[in-house]
Amino acid sequence: MEKKQAALDYHALPKPGKISIEITKPAETALDLSLAYSPGVAEPVRAIAENPEDVYRYTGKGNLVAVISNGSAILGLGNLGALASKPVMEGKALLFKRFAGVDSIDIEVESESPQAFIDTVKRIACTFGGINLEDIKAPECFEIEHRLIEDCDIPVFHDDQHGTAIVTAAAMLNALEIAGKDIEEAKLVCLGAGSAAIACVKLLISCGFKPENILMLDSKGVIHSQRNDLNQYKAMFAVETHCRTLDDAIDGADAFLGVSGANLLSPEQLEKMAENPIVFACANPDPEIRPELAKEVRPDVIMATGRSDYPNQVNNVLGFPFIFRGALDVRASRINEAMKIAAVNAIRELAKEPVPEVVMKAYDGVRLSFGPDYIIPKPMDSRLLGRVSAAVAQAAVDSGVARVEYPGHYPLNSVADI
Repeated sequence: MEKKQAALDYHALPKPGKISIEITKPAETALDLSLAYSPGVAEPVRAIAENPEDVYRYTGKGNLVAVISNGSAILGLGNLGALASKPVMEGKALLFKRFAGVDSIDIEVESESPQAFIDTVKRIACTFGGINLEDIKAPECFEIEHRLIEDCDIPVFHDDQHGTAIVTAAAMLNALEIAGKDIEEAKLVCLGAGSAAIACVKLLISCGFKPENILMLDSKGVIHSQRNDLNQYKAMFAVETHCRTLDDAIDGADAFLGVSGANLLSPEQLEKMAENPIVFACANPDPEIRPELAKEVRPDVIMATGRSDYPNQVNNVLGFPFIFRGALDVRASRINEAMKIAAVNAIRELAKEPVPEVVMKAYDGVRLSFGPDYIIPKPMDSRLLGRVSAAVAQAAVDSGVARVEYPGHYPLNSVADI
């Protein structure tokens, strides 16, 4: 009850909500106002009409991201509607500003029709430098994102898919290294087949996992080639196998990725995994297996969750603020696979470096070094901004989706004052 009230008070006091608008130019004199609005504002209007790229020079578009949802899949709460999603979207805007200096505004769209949602977003996209889609249910989210990427000339990124995938992949690659496992031989079981699970597995394959070594399960069991009830997104992961249940699939597996629900991985199933098993139990708030129980059953386990009160939190905030920062600063037209993999590698490599004292102080002085209990950086590590954003920006340039060159250092002009 105390935690509930504390959360409500945080959002309500001293004034409602978590974000506000600030002005960036003087507005104290008559001259200031004449430049901010009429008649002075006519000059940038004419300039932009003549050369649309000048919008980045004379307005805040280049540092503005819209966080957009229809509320059809809010966190772990389900379809509670657009209005109920507003605290989450405001929270995302807060994180953009706090971690990467990105201005962000939340937009809630009252429509579960993919076409209506797409049309709405397309009509307002010119306002923004990027669009972060959030909390949209599967499978509609796949079509929505695909269509908007094709129709908009700014980055469109469904963080529930790709942010989760990028951070998961970074942690998984480091866990494999620590466990002494070869990614091309490692066997992975993914429990869950929603948007996050599908994006995670696709990116892990891009990073080196072999599709034939991956078993994905939905609520009906293993996704295998004999099933005739699979949509096009699940069908991509159907394999020839005799396994039908999690109990079958987990036998001898090197890694388990849970993007499903609480307590769905039993101690008996964990016992059946290979030596030095990797378990990512990412269901929130309650993981597929609790770390205490997992460690008791398999002391050799490398464990990650989605929770902040255990080591190795798989947290999207390690990714999306810096991915957008890098994309915005080179005016990328999209966030492509090369940029995602660049983010994965930047995050995973940072975990291998000595951790600054200021970061450890932020986590009660716990000593942190690369190993089973520290496979991924902490969100409060300020080095993420420079490392991840720079890697993403350079990948955008190298892959041909950037509109301006990356000067080869960071921070760039738009974040120099962070």
